[in-house]
This record gives sequence, C-alpha cells and structure tokens, in this order.
Amino acid sequence: MIKEQANTDRTLQFYDKAFNWILDKGPNILIGIAILCIGLWLIKLFSKWMQSGLHTKNVDPSIKPFFISLSVAVLRILLFFTVMQFIGIQMTIFAALIGALGVAAGLALSGTLQNFASGVLILMLKPFKVGDNIIAQGQEGTVTNIEIFYTTVTTFDNRLVIVPNGKLSNEVIINISTQGSRRLDIEMKFSYGIDYDEILKITEETIKKSEDILKTPKHRVGVVLLEESGYRVMISVWLNSHGFNDAKLIFQEKLVRALKDGAIALPGITAK
Repeated sequence: MIKEQANTDRTLQFYDKAFNWILDKGPNILIGIAILCIGLWLIKLFSKWMQSGLHTKNVDPSIKPFFISLSVAVLRILLFFTVMQFIGIQMTIFAALIGALGVAAGLALSGTLQNFASGVLILMLKPFKVGDNIIAQGQEGTVTNIEIFYTTVTTFDNRLVIVPNGKLSNEVIINISTQGSRRLDIEMKFSYGIDYDEILKITEETIKKSEDILKTPKHRVGVVLLEESGYRVMISVWLNSHGFNDAKLIFQEKLVRALKDGAIALPGITAK
C-alpha cells in the first residue's frame, strides 16, 4: 500500500508540473505558432513582390531565382530563431553551432563563393552578354551561357569551354562584339622590282569589289617597312565583328588571286 501510494503521489506531481508548465509556457507556444504561420505567409507575399519587382527592373533572368531563393531562406531562418527565442528555447548552442558550420563552409567553398560573387557582378555589370564573341583565358569564341558560377564559351572550332566566373572577373577580357566592327591587317612583302603603284591599284580594286568590307572607317594601304630584300605593304580594312573570320578568308583569297592575275609575285604574306 505504501509503495502504491508513493507511485500515485509521483504521478500527481508529474501532472501538476506538466499542468503548471502548460499554463506557464502554453500561451507563448500558441503565440509562437501564430507568429510562425503569419511569418511564413508574409515571406510568401514578399517572394511574389520581389519576383515582380525584379521583373520590372529588368534584372537578368539567370540571377532572379537565386536572389529570391536566398532572400526567402534567410527570412525563414530569422523567423525560426525569432519563434524559438519567443517560446523560451535558448539559442546559444544553436548559434555557436551554426557559426562554426558557417566558418567551415566558408573555408571549404572559398573558390566557389568567389565564382558566385564574380557571376553576380558579370550578370549585373554586363561586360559581355550571351552571343558576344570574346577572348578570355586564351580562348576565343561565342558566349553561349552565363551562369552564377561559370560561363560557357563555344569556340570557332566547336569546342565547349567552361570558364569559372572568378577567372573572368579577375583577368583581361576582350569583347570583340561590343564595337560592332574589327580591323583586319594584312602585311605583304614585295621585292623592289615590283611597282608599288600597280600593287596599290590591284588592292584598291579588290577592296572595292569586296562586299564584306565596311565603307567606314576608311581602309588604309601603305608601305609599312623597308628592308634590304624588299618592302612591306600593310593593308588595313574593317569588317563586321560577327562573321569576321569567314570574311577574312574570303577577302584574302580574292586579294591573292587578284595579285597573281596581275603577275605580281608574293614572296611573303602575314595576316593579323
């Protein structure tokens, strides 16, 4: 009987403590649940507002989902900590743990974070865009895609090059498409026995017949260097940036044929 009475007393004490705890913490828990529900609803509204705001400001589509997801994740974490703190749960241990994990993740992902930051800068500042022809990291080609962490470039021989954005933001990039036109320089060497006026005449006729050569800026033809064995002539013409290589090959072929038809020997030709 005494043992049964002791068990009954312990049970009653437990229920009393539980009841007192519910009376003490219950209102805070209910309010915390209410704050959580209202907070999640407000975050959802904020996400929709942010999406429409970014669309209105013409932000690059590649970074819209990331910005929205990042903002929503941060707000949800803050809401979680707020609710836990309001209920009365001490967050000191959680805060220390999250801080330690953040430092470890930052050290492990330092290169990735650099690529991310560089990707955001590229998408916002737009030193180049999809479709531009660029020269970067020793590669020349067309930008096919710009992602948060890397950029893909398709070279003219159809190789897909994946370049980390960190490299693109910290190195020299030559954007060939921005100006809309490129200059083609062709340097040819002739012996002193070949009449320069005849070379000039044939070159001017070839330039005039070439549809790919732009009228402005004006082309230039002149003697660029005198050597013991002959002189060098520089021909500078302007072509559209897009299709530059094809136009270059066509013009050089026409020029060589025209000079040969004019019975002019070509001991050396270099193109830049």
